[in-house]
Amino acid sequence: MQPQQSPQPQNDSAKVSASIHTNANSESKVVEHELQQQMIELQMSMAHLELTVERLDDVITQQDKHIRTLQRQLQLIYKQVESQSADEGIAPFDVNADRPPHY
Repeated sequence: MQPQQSPQPQNDSAKVSASIHTNANSESKVVEHELQQQMIELQMSMAHLELTVERLDDVITQQDKHIRTLQRQLQLIYKQVESQSADEGIAPFDVNADRPPHY
């Protein structure tokens, strides 16, 4: 009778299967760690962008208030200029009448 060799290949295949499973687990952990790092970086980038948007919104709000103030001031100036009569404004310059004293 010959000795059975079938337990030996099964034992070897179990070792290979366990080795593959161990490698797959370690690769899976590496991939999972890399994905977690990428997720953290994305969250940090998103937080930075949100802060930037908030700051820009504040600047736009301030600029809008400033523009409205300037528009009101300009309207007041236009009204003042329109309401002034020719007598109250700057008198026209007459070359003959306004000769300097040294002539």
